[in-house]
Amino acid sequence: MENRVILFLKNFSYTIVSNLISLLISSLVVLIIPKLVGVEEYGFWQLYIFYSSYVGFLHFGWSDGIYLRYGGEDYKTLDKKIFSSQFYLMIVFQLIIAIFISVLSVAMGTSSDKVFILFMVSINLFIVNVLSVLLLTLQATNRIKEYAHVNIISRVIYIILILMFLLIGIREYKIMILADLIGKSISLIYAISVCKDIVFHSLNSFIEGIAEAMQNITVGIKLMFANIASMLIIGVVRLGIEYSWDVTTFGKISLTLSVSNLLMIFINAIGVVIFPVLRKIKQDTLPELYSMIRDILMIVLFCILLLYFPMKVMLSSWLPDYSESLTYMALLFPISIYEGKMGLLINTYLKTLRKEKYIMFINITVLLISIIITFFTTIVFKNLHMAILSILVVILIRSVAAELYISKILGVKVIKDIIYEIILTLLFVVVGWYFKTGTGFLVYSIIILSYLLLKKKDILLSFYQIKSYIISKG
Repeated sequence: MENRVILFLKNFSYTIVSNLISLLISSLVVLIIPKLVGVEEYGFWQLYIFYSSYVGFLHFGWSDGIYLRYGGEDYKTLDKKIFSSQFYLMIVFQLIIAIFISVLSVAMGTSSDKVFILFMVSINLFIVNVLSVLLLTLQATNRIKEYAHVNIISRVIYIILILMFLLIGIREYKIMILADLIGKSISLIYAISVCKDIVFHSLNSFIEGIAEAMQNITVGIKLMFANIASMLIIGVVRLGIEYSWDVTTFGKISLTLSVSNLLMIFINAIGVVIFPVLRKIKQDTLPELYSMIRDILMIVLFCILLLYFPMKVMLSSWLPDYSESLTYMALLFPISIYEGKMGLLINTYLKTLRKEKYIMFINITVLLISIIITFFTTIVFKNLHMAILSILVVILIRSVAAELYISKILGVKVIKDIIYEIILTLLFVVVGWYFKTGTGFLVYSIIILSYLLLKKKDILLSFYQIKSYIISKG
């Protein structure tokens, strides 16, 4: 088998192991923290997680530009002087922003808890964004093994500290935030050691460094805005819930979202490996690969929805204080279908084809739709059911619109499959919401089996084509 195929399989295994560990740790956090800490403490913890999820956007696409411009390049051939300058300029830039947010949080005069959270978010911002330069360089140049190690270290140290604090009786969200920051700091130190030939290299002149940074930002800012809009599609609904209800309700709904999004940790890992590979293959093979990956991916995702039924029973028993909010999993669990397809397949292809402008356009458009719907569901009608259902609706709209665009570029037919998938999603929501757990599992199993029989020829053909493709590269 050809070296690049072997490398792909190795990289794939690294990301699978790395993200299985992340999935396990995230599952432990989702299960253990809300069990042992109070509902209000958990709400503040989720507020920190929520705010922190947006800090990556405050490098204004700088690191994304590096990822897009140098995707598929060989790490050894990179001009280390250029990358060293970018690393140190990022440190200065993020330090200024972190100081500004810290001062602003005190000046706002909000509650002491929110001031503390914003101060910790500013530290998180500095660590995460400086680390992003090294992480995205490793990812773009296909050094997936090192990329995976950096991610694993952060998560493992984090969960060890969390468990240690909980075991000795500490239940404060502030200590849990500290554990998160320590894990990320050690991860940054390790990344510096991995990329020491970049970090400890001579620099470009200041003017050349700024010019390079502007090029990266110019390219990456479209992807950054796309990512901001993507996160805000769900984020505005969560903000609406926080505004119209209390921090306890926010924490409960956040838990349900966390459970529903566990699968995304695993799915996004595969996209990490696929992007640099797609950048190197011939353009005329992209449509065939798209159809092959899509057929197999969607079958796997819809089968995974069956996990909802046993998970609901176990989580309701384990976390009785959250049992009411866990009923919303029936509405939120299918998000993983459309987020998975978007993250792994559609966005990866659009980045490969350098269509980041369209990614930005579709995400911003759907964000505007989300804002309008959130206004009516959380402010006008103040209906929590409608607000949560709206998350699934807007994510589905984005996925369908984006896939119709990419299918037009590639010349592949997807409309029939999209219709099948929407029907399957609606059936899942109805079965999950109205049926008892055992009956629902049985009914949806029959529905999935029927879908598998309907797609039998396409699935077998895709498996055969993938096998033939790998053999042809041998």
